[in-house]
Amino acid sequence: MGLKEGTRAARLAKVVGLVGLVGVGATGCSTEEVLRFGWPVAVTPQAERMRELWTWSVIAALAVGVIVWGLILWSVAFHRKKSEELPRQVAYNLPLELVLIVVPTVIVAVLFYFTAVTQNYVTKKSDSPDVTVDVIAFQWNWEFRYPDYKTDRDNTPVSTVGTSGEIPLLVVPADRSIRFNLESTDVIHSFFVPEFHFKRDVFPDPKKNNQDNAFEITKIDRPGSFVGRCAELCGVYHAVMNFEVRALEPALFDRYMSLREKNNPKTGQPYSAAEALAELNCGELCTPYAVTTKPFDTDRTVREASGGGK
Repeated sequence: MGLKEGTRAARLAKVVGLVGLVGVGATGCSTEEVLRFGWPVAVTPQAERMRELWTWSVIAALAVGVIVWGLILWSVAFHRKKSEELPRQVAYNLPLELVLIVVPTVIVAVLFYFTAVTQNYVTKKSDSPDVTVDVIAFQWNWEFRYPDYKTDRDNTPVSTVGTSGEIPLLVVPADRSIRFNLESTDVIHSFFVPEFHFKRDVFPDPKKNNQDNAFEITKIDRPGSFVGRCAELCGVYHAVMNFEVRALEPALFDRYMSLREKNNPKTGQPYSAAEALAELNCGELCTPYAVTTKPFDTDRTVREASGGGK
């Protein structure tokens, strides 16, 4: 049975509906953006699964909120004090008390179930990922080793090490599964790529301390450059401990790793990440330096307030 036209409740419903439509329209967001409820766009299936959990959790919370707000407004509108007579008491209404116990318990149980399912999916690791990267964090930079790829020079794993003047590039393939093994050489750091919507602390001696130091993504949805950061306060230059994930098409990644395994005839040394990308010459994705962040200027005189370093 609908609300009677012209009544206070009908007018209130219209006002609430109008405010909601204006609120959604004023944001200028698309339907897809509205359903994300502020969740950033992701580039991995794991991040998308977390977005789905977030969306449905917010919808469930809004549904509960609408019911609660409706009951409050209903009580305010139709159960205002009309006389000094004491209303009928329902303090020991057993069916009502059962509802107030069972319904919240069911809501919590359902949220717990879907949270556990999502967590298991996000942290799941396969037996044989397509690519494995050992991530070594140190104050205040990163090293990325590819244990399955060896250099011709001395048969050591291909490695990229960041310096104070160069942001390290973590080059990986799109559309392939990637395992990240994390370890620190000094203090606790944290490996965080915002587009992955996932971060994990990087501990010293993780195996000795029985810590799960690995995670896996089944694929990166599209080629691109994505900034990475240390998300754990680790010392003086923590804020500039950045890196960049460079996701290439699988065929292009294979060519890149083939170069990294060889010696550069111009230097006699194995190709660096920058040299290999420049050799590929594939446009913006092969830019030999980071495009999402820049190195920290270590020249102290540049930052002197007096301007004496000019």
